[in-house]
Order: sequence, then C-alpha cells, then structure tokens
Amino acid sequence: MRSLKLFAIPFAAVMLLSACSGNAVTQPETTTATTAPAATSENTETTTTEATTTAETTNAAEEPAKIEGAYTITRVTGEPDWSAVPELHLDNILWQPDCGVRASGQLCYDDENLYVHLYATEQDIRAENTEPLSPVYQDSCLEFFFMPEGEDRYFNFEINPNGCLYIGFGHGRNDSTTLYRCDAETFFDIRPGRTDDGWEVFYKVPLSFVNTFCPDAKFAGTLRANLYKCGDKTANKHYLAWNYVNSEKPDYHRPQDFGTMIFE
Repeated sequence: MRSLKLFAIPFAAVMLLSACSGNAVTQPETTTATTAPAATSENTETTTTEATTTAETTNAAEEPAKIEGAYTITRVTGEPDWSAVPELHLDNILWQPDCGVRASGQLCYDDENLYVHLYATEQDIRAENTEPLSPVYQDSCLEFFFMPEGEDRYFNFEINPNGCLYIGFGHGRNDSTTLYRCDAETFFDIRPGRTDDGWEVFYKVPLSFVNTFCPDAKFAGTLRANLYKCGDKTANKHYLAWNYVNSEKPDYHRPQDFGTMIFE
C-alpha cells in the first residue's frame, strides 16, 4: 500500500538523500563457581543445588533473548537453500471478507545481503504495472516493510508478478520518500515467476543499499518488520498481513504494528 505523498529520487545518480542527515550525499561504491567442601550430606546437597542454579543463570545469559512470536532470520553461506529456511505465514485477513488468497514468505541473510522469498496462492492474478514508480499495490502485490535496529524510519518494498518494484523510505504514510534505481532488476536480483496455484518472487536487499540511508545499520540483532499481501484492483480485493494491523481502514504504514525478527 503506497504512501500518498511521494518524492522521486534518481537513485542511480550519485546524489542521494541521506535519511540521517537530511542532506544530499555522494554514494561511495566465565564464570567460575567455587564451592567449599561439604561438612555433611545436607550441606553437600544444598551447595550442589546452588551451583546448578548459578550455571543455569550463566547459560541463560549467554543465549539470545527469545521473543514470543518473533521470526528467526536464518544465516546462510552461499546460495540460499530455501528448503531449509523457516516460513512465515500472512495469516491475518484484514478489512475485506476472506476470498481464499493466501501468502507466505521466507527470509535469510549473509554479511552482504538480506534474501527475500515471497509467494502467494492466488487464482485471479492482476499484473498490469510494468513501469518504474507504478502503483503496484493495485495489482497482485507482495510487500515487505522493515525498520533496522536503532532506526525510526522504515523501508517498504512492494512488488507485483512482473517484478515491478516500488520502494519507499520514511516515518510513515505522510512522510515517505520514493527511491528509484534504473538498474533495480539486477541490483536487487529480482526474479518473479508463476506457480501452479499462484506466483512468487525472489529478491535481495544489499546491506550497502540500507547503509546509504542508515549508515549504522547491520544485519544483526533484531529487525522490526511486517509482510503484506494486497490487491486493490484485483478481481477479489484483499489485504493480508503477517503481524496484525490495528487500524479500522486499510493502512499498512503503521510501524507501531510491526512484528519482531531476530537475526540468527
């Protein structure tokens, strides 16, 4: 779902908008437990219990925090093996009656790229838009919104079955800048395709792209994000989301409703 206020940026040019400065910038290509000897069997039992508790506490501190409902982004080496990457499902059907459309996604990463695979079960596919900056949300559309850790702005990647990509960046619906690259297909390695029961798309988000706007961002820690499926002008209008959206009317530009993802 696209923001209403847009500003096109010639991303392929050397002058880029820095989200952090607001100015144009040039893109450069043990813990040791000591236990006293026990005097009695009762003291031995007590001391053993205390040592076990200490060890459990130490191990718990070393493990990454577990967040209920969070999705783990798998770390990969080389070409992603998608059969080994966990799925997430866009199970929240919003604002329209259930028309049978379903969608899912997978995310993984390495030091340089965040890899995205989105797919939809959809019979009446609409794919009218082919030009850059087209309103792809009107077509059968799969969307990935994400906010790097420590940032207060988010990127929205919206794509249709033609591989036509729209990217926005900002705080919300009324504060979003449209980003454009003339080489988007190759830069993001966009690969759309039809399946027996719908369509899918693969693409990647280079860390170098994210760092252009968020210099301190890393593929580490957590990511606030949501995934969506929509089709404003499809035969069966629909809105799906991974994390529930608390809005009475269609609006995906709500970072307060993003879920949590954890880099493995």
